Amino acid sequence: DKHIAEDITSETFMKAIKAIDGFKGECDIKVWLFQIAKNTYYSYIRKEKHWQDLDSVPEKEDDFDLEKTVSASEASKKAHEVLQNLPEPYKEVFILRVYGELSFKKIGALFGKTDNWACVTYHRAKKKIREEMRDDE
Repeated sequence: DKHIAEDITSETFMKAIKAIDGFKGECDIKVWLFQIAKNTYYSYIRKEKHWQDLDSVPEKEDDFDLEKTVSASEASKKAHEVLQNLPEPYKEVFILRVYGELSFKKIGALFGKTDNWACVTYHRAKKKIREEMRDDE
């Protein structure tokens, strides 16, 4: 949802402005900012818990497939859990690539590594996620 993304982005920058005095310069400021964004996103997810109020639940429709909806919701929840349990640096690289939409070159630079390292780490993360998702089927 575009509005949610805008809210999270806005909140991220507000948190960064408030915490700028705590930035020690031990890493690139982009890494620090992405960490704030990631934590803000996770906080949002925890608060929302993906519950819908009764007014937003669609009326019974002929083409509404409850089984598919529940299955998709469960798969989404499982994917989120797998991502949370992914070890570093796989988790961070995956998040920066997928959610941050950063190039491998930028990700490598954030970690002080090469773009090839970022690419390999990202693909290993994807492989680990796929394996975990398959194991639970």
